[in-house]
Amino acid sequence: MKVLVNAGPWLTVPPPGYGGIENVVATLVPALRERGVHVILAAAGSSTLEVDEMISVYDEGQFTELQKPYNQVMGIAHAHQARVVAELRSRDDIDLVHDHLEVVGPAVLSAFGGQMNRPPVLHTLHWDLRKHPDFYGAFPSSIAVNGVSESQLARAPDALRAASLGAIHLATPLADRDLRVAREEHFVVMGRICQLKGQHVAARLCQKLGLPLVLAGPVSGRNTPAELDLVAQNPYHPLHGHPDVRYHLDQVSRYLDGELVRWVGALGGTARDHLYATARAALFPIQWDEPGGTAVVEALALGVPPVGLRRGCLPEIIDHGRTGFLADSEEELAEWVLRVDEIDPEECRAEARRRFSPSVMAERYLELYETVVRGR
Repeated sequence: MKVLVNAGPWLTVPPPGYGGIENVVATLVPALRERGVHVILAAAGSSTLEVDEMISVYDEGQFTELQKPYNQVMGIAHAHQARVVAELRSRDDIDLVHDHLEVVGPAVLSAFGGQMNRPPVLHTLHWDLRKHPDFYGAFPSSIAVNGVSESQLARAPDALRAASLGAIHLATPLADRDLRVAREEHFVVMGRICQLKGQHVAARLCQKLGLPLVLAGPVSGRNTPAELDLVAQNPYHPLHGHPDVRYHLDQVSRYLDGELVRWVGALGGTARDHLYATARAALFPIQWDEPGGTAVVEALALGVPPVGLRRGCLPEIIDHGRTGFLADSEEELAEWVLRVDEIDPEECRAEARRRFSPSVMAERYLELYETVVRGR
């Protein structure tokens, strides 16, 4: 089978640091190729993921352009998608397109020549499906979709849910690695610093309980405290009023004392894995219905108990009392945080291997690919 995997133009695959969709693609593609799938990757040209073929418009990822006004950046995704269409028009040996580009991907592909003139398309939904109600409310019937959790699909408009082939949970390469290091005393929140992730809740809770906490993740693309300071000190900087920047400055920074509660910026590679693997627990005080939960499955794979609020996909990933804890309020979250040592790290690792390994995700996607191709 030849599959064109469309990661979009925003970040390289794999990304240098934070990058949810690109990390998913970087996890899935090697497992597909191990199973004989010929992969054509559409992404930023400097991507380093090993594939069979590569197509691109932009050599570097265009993520930083997203901070500019819409009328200056609206052509980026469309230029990328036009390159995908040109590839599909020029050849007839591609069996399926696995698309990951939000809205622009399915919109362009559904308008491209009708179903008989292009390969079938599977579009994976990675985000909050309450966005784009006009588009999702009349989703093109010629595009098959899948979600990343059942809770995500449950909130989808009827037209989108009708097109869905179900949910496939995200995976992590860490599930195939037996990374064991000495456990330390700190707790960790891993992910982009923003209101939805609830870092202020974790910081307030740990400060109150006297527990060391490390926050790791970018703030609106700023990867270090020094980079963020340049934004904060310049009222004319285009990111000065960005919601994530204001959130960090107004609601998170008040708890940062450099000792008990720290923000270390965005980490990648072995530094990120080491910080995560040495944590006593991973906190997920999410303030929204998280659709995918990559950081949760990474914690499980490292044997780090996840403790979070009972929202979004977390109840599908965490088995309360066995592989982590779920709370219905901040007060209850504090109670479970103090009981994290009751969770057996080996149970967490075993659950990750069983449910969230790249091979499990790849096998499920191959089933969907066959379903979509047969359905056409």
